Amino acid sequence: MPATTTSTRAATTCDRLLGGRVTLEQPAKGFRAGLDAVLLAASVAAPAAARVLDAGAGTGAAALCLARRRPDLEVVGLEREPATAALARANAARNSGAGRVTIETADLLAPPSAQQARFDAVMTNPPFNPPEGRAAPSPARAAAMVDAVGPAAWLVACLARLAPGGRLVLIHRADRLPAVLAALEPSAGAIEIIPLWPGPGAAAAKRVILRCRKGARGPAILRRGLVLHDETGMFTDAAEALLRHAAALDEVLAIG
Repeated sequence: MPATTTSTRAATTCDRLLGGRVTLEQPAKGFRAGLDAVLLAASVAAPAAARVLDAGAGTGAAALCLARRRPDLEVVGLEREPATAALARANAARNSGAGRVTIETADLLAPPSAQQARFDAVMTNPPFNPPEGRAAPSPARAAAMVDAVGPAAWLVACLARLAPGGRLVLIHRADRLPAVLAALEPSAGAIEIIPLWPGPGAAAAKRVILRCRKGARGPAILRRGLVLHDETGMFTDAAEALLRHAAALDEVLAIG
């Protein structure tokens, strides 16, 4: 998990991701980025000098982790909440060595203009708790975690920002996988499903990484996935490589 210190601002903390390679200021209460954001960033495979959109960037955790691993990329974070976007911009400035990261304050669900450039890849850690679930303790946490529009609207908006053949990468709840696949299959293919197993004896995965290509065709692939914890509850070597050493998921799982 990320290392944390108290910020000079009473309402925020400063957390260190990727073994201290990324410093992230984020709210002390409410939605806080951590494991999911780092794993999402590790799952992005993009060609050299590609443009990548982080849809729903929050305070910039995934964008900065990706840029630290791949400084050749141009990473744009899209965040709807102005205060959160301001923190993300401050984090981008704080991590100036993490590559090219810019943050835009905008709503992903607003249709892109016809002149807007498309991205080579889009990554997203969308709000994925159904509205009928347990209420979030704060409005900010609810906005980040509660899926008020359904996965289809969010994912269609992500695909609209992709260039033809571009790759969408997301992390989602495993129990919502049928709805996610139904939303993607009309306009995306070459789907990869990568389960994130909590431990070696886990009966079920709670999260999945899903990757697909806009306009592609081809069968879906279910990968063997990543085991996060060993029998003692510590992170496995594979998880450590991703979370602390900025390794790529494809490298760790030997996906070629």
